[in-house]
Parts: sequence; C-alpha cells; structure tokens
Amino acid sequence: MTIFSQLRQRGAARYLASIAAGALIGLSTLSASAQQPVTLNFWDMIWGPPEYIDAAKGLVDQFNTEHPEIKVEYRSVPWNNWYQTFVTAIGAGTAPDVSTGAGYQAVQLYDLGAIRPVDDLVEEMKASGDLDDFLPGTVDTLRYDDHYVALPWGLDIRVWFYRKDLLEAAGIAVPTNWQELRDAAKALTKDGKYGVVASGDTGGSHYIYNAILNNGGGLFTADRKLDLKSERNVEALQYLAGMAADGSVSPASVGYNSDDRRGAFTRGEAAFMLDGPGAIDQAGDQAANIGIVPPLAGPHGDKGTIFWVNNIMVYQQTQHPEEVKTFLKWWSKNQKELWTKGRSGQLPTRASIAADPYFTGSPSRSYVLENYVPTGKTTATQAEGIFPALNEVEGEGVMQTLVQEIWQGKDLGASLDTAEQRLRGILGE
Repeated sequence: MTIFSQLRQRGAARYLASIAAGALIGLSTLSASAQQPVTLNFWDMIWGPPEYIDAAKGLVDQFNTEHPEIKVEYRSVPWNNWYQTFVTAIGAGTAPDVSTGAGYQAVQLYDLGAIRPVDDLVEEMKASGDLDDFLPGTVDTLRYDDHYVALPWGLDIRVWFYRKDLLEAAGIAVPTNWQELRDAAKALTKDGKYGVVASGDTGGSHYIYNAILNNGGGLFTADRKLDLKSERNVEALQYLAGMAADGSVSPASVGYNSDDRRGAFTRGEAAFMLDGPGAIDQAGDQAANIGIVPPLAGPHGDKGTIFWVNNIMVYQQTQHPEEVKTFLKWWSKNQKELWTKGRSGQLPTRASIAADPYFTGSPSRSYVLENYVPTGKTTATQAEGIFPALNEVEGEGVMQTLVQEIWQGKDLGASLDTAEQRLRGILGE
C-alpha cells in the first residue's frame, strides 16, 4: 500500500470517525432535549401573611426536586384587580397552566371556556380512595354543568367572636341563639363601646349571608332563581336591622373596611364581631381576650353560616394536562406547610391535614373545624352546586350597599326592593 493510499485511508477513517462523533453529539443533544423538564406555570393568590408565599415557594421547590421531569414556576398574584389579571392573560393566550383563585373563579372562567374540568382526576382519586380524605361536600360543591371545575384545597368560613373581658366584666354569658346575642349586644353598648362592630365592604356583606343562612334561607331557589325577599331571608335581615335600631352596632361600621373592623374589635371597642377563622391568630397580645361564640340557633332552631370552598383549577390553554394532574395530586396531599409554616387564614379541606397537631392543638382552629364547618353553606344554598352568577352577585357591590343601608337604619323594605331590582338586572331575570 502506498503512503498516499495509507494517508487517504487514514483520512477516510478520521472522516468516518468525525461523522460518528457528530452523530453521537447529535444523539446526545436530542437525548438532552428529550430530557428537558416540562415547564408549568402556577399562579397562586396570597392566602396569608408574607410567610405564606415563602411556604408555597418552598413546596414548589420540593415538588421540582422530587419530579425532575416537571418544572413548576411559581407566581404570587395579589388580590388587587385579580379578576382582570386572569381574564387579560386568558385573552392574550398567556394563562397559567394551573392556579388558585377566588371561591367562584373556576366556575365563572369555565363558563367562558377557559377552564379544563378535572373529572378524570376526581375519578382517579375516587378509585384510589384518596377522595375520601376531603371533608364532606367540599368536592361536590365544585361541580357545575355535570363537571368538576376545580379541586378544593381551603375553606374560608365566617365565625362569631366575642371579647371575653367585656362579657366577664358585665356578667353576661356567651350567647347561644339570636335573641341572646341581641340582648347581650344591647347590654354591652355603653361607655363608648358597642355590642357589635361590622363593616360596609365585602366583609360587611358577609353579615347578610351569615344571617340568612343561619335562618335556613338562601339567595336562590332550587332552580337558581333569585329569592332575596323570601320569608326567612327578610326575617334574618330584620334581625340585623333590629340590632342597628337598638344602637348596638357601632355607627362607624358603615364606613369601616374589614381591617378597620378587626382593629376596633381587637382594641376592645366592641363585644362581638363576625370574621374569618384566623381572627384570633391576628389579634396579637389581645388573643387571650377573644373567644368563639358557639354556632347560633336562629329563631326556628336553624344553624348555619357562610363559607367558601377555595380551590385550585386547570386552564384549557395548558399543553401539559398529564403533568398538571401529577402536580395537582402532589400539591393536594403535601400542602400542610401552607398552614404550619405559611399561617394561611383558610382551613384545610383534607381531613388528614386537619388532623395535624397544628389544628388539633389549637383550641380555636379545632373548635371551628368541629363545630362551625359542619354548618357551613355556600352563597348558592338551596340550589345545587355552584354556578357563574355567584361571582357576579358577590362582586357587583349590591350586597355591600344593602348592608351599609342596614347599618345606617334606612328603611329595610325600600333597600330590599332596590337590591332585588339590581340583582335581577345582573342575573338577567
């Protein structure tokens, strides 16, 4: 073999080797590309103090570590203009893969074609027995149009609180029914203090929902028609108006927001307040002076209060439904730290989380879970499941105006007529 032939052969070998090496590099690149994790965007509302965001981010990091094939990117969404944030993203094609949101957000966005049902996930959890871990009714509450539009994670419920120091100083027992609450509030209204402090914002409207549900009423009929002026509802609103007429409701209530209401109550300026289950935790050095009123019996013996089943939902725009399902299953089971580290103001919808010492070791949390949660009802009560109109009813300001007029002592009949007319317009009835 000539030197030339040898060199040519060696060159060919090097050429073939370079091709082989290139092929290997190409295969390696393809392999690396194939192993790139699927990215999911998770938008989470702010459900607690700053610690909540840190706890949620920590959980996302844990999930990403345990699932290297999926990378969840966390975004904390403020409540200011929250609805516009989501609707704008949906319209622009930049909606998240998954998010938490307001109690009726999933059903309203589902009606806009933006939410992917989680029927398959619910069926899988039912088959595995995992669905049995949810508190009764919380999963079915999120059913609309024969679909599960979201998965429950947290309960927001309204509870009556009282000032132990004010009742003890006056020798007044903790009330157990409406009449006892009204009598106690009237007796405690003196010396610049009031029996009840409320507010005129959305939190103030919760006094209305609490009252009508506590009296066996509801805003809707079974076929989802407005029923604002039913006998039980009117009786409940007359009760609130009666306390205002007694002078028992702080006159500042009409202009207060929810933070103002809590501040006045924490300072001992009123004996009773309706608020969320985290009110005692937020009371600082006054926590020891605050107790929980037992679920009150209405004039017909009914018990009940308003609650919302806050949820986590999947968007139609996701390109990775199976990976989202994997994340949802994991998040639902492992979110205990949202409370134990994040101090969320909600209550868990899973019995296994509610059984944690964080809840069982807290007299206030365990009392609400055991005594108030079983009486909880949604704004849709009397109708089945949830439906889009609920978001509009709560968000259009009609009930806020109504409660403001009740605290001001305006004619209840006229106020109800105006509210009913506005609500029928919103509902298209």
